[in-house]
Amino acid sequence: MSHTRFGIMTAPMQVDYHDVLRVWREADEIPEIEHAWLFDHLMPIGGDPNGPAYEGWTMLSALAALTRRLRLGLLVTSNRFRPPAVLAKIAATVDVVSGGRLDFGIGVGSRPGHPLARREYEAHGLPFHDSAHAVGSLAEACVVIRRLWTEQEPFDFAGTHVQLTGAYGNPKPVQRPHPPILIGGRSAPTLRVVAEHADLWNIPGGDIDDAVRRSTLLDRYCAEIGRDPASITRSIHLPVSYDRPGVTRDAIDQAVDAGFEHIVLGLPAPYPAGVARWVSDELISPRPR
Repeated sequence: MSHTRFGIMTAPMQVDYHDVLRVWREADEIPEIEHAWLFDHLMPIGGDPNGPAYEGWTMLSALAALTRRLRLGLLVTSNRFRPPAVLAKIAATVDVVSGGRLDFGIGVGSRPGHPLARREYEAHGLPFHDSAHAVGSLAEACVVIRRLWTEQEPFDFAGTHVQLTGAYGNPKPVQRPHPPILIGGRSAPTLRVVAEHADLWNIPGGDIDDAVRRSTLLDRYCAEIGRDPASITRSIHLPVSYDRPGVTRDAIDQAVDAGFEHIVLGLPAPYPAGVARWVSDELISPRPR
């Protein structure tokens, strides 16, 4: 039986930085928790709309410097927020700071129909293009970012959405050939990008039957381009219930049985004292490993 890798996600909104740091440093000492994640929003998408929301990559770099073992990343970076060459530089810096522990999560960005997510673009002067533009931009971003991480000479890139002249990345990431690329999303066009570019694919929870159908569709897209579907690790985000851990355990069992080997457990705030140990004892350790 393949190894199931468990991690946690602490959305950096409606919380204090030191609360997140406490949870991550505790998790860093618990071998059963192998990875930890933040999200990438510039304003809250839940709770008080005017409450705190920390910039994900900045906080990730701070947490990378203060942990030693956890793999870490954003679930997932909005490709709409930052030009891809700038994002490649940011991610390489975090990989260096972490000593080579970055899992690079990226996606098209917020759904157009989500008003609390949509407003952050207008509030920060960012354009919000349609879905076709977003998916095309994501595919080109994956190409550019990988090249900046791996190529030893400057290059030009003339894409539909991305144009670069004399592009070059230095320093390179610690990880070779580059940090694993995790692409998040469930739409068919996004899954085609996953098939071509991802090392891991994450689906944001929900109906397990839908997750299985999307995974099967990803298999088909991989076959169409001659890629082994098994080369893409299947990841799923599952919300944690502190009051009803049995519900979360059942969701984990269903996901693992469906072939998802990378489990991200979303921790609701406020975080109870000792929550990382609780996750290990109540949610992870009861499972056969």
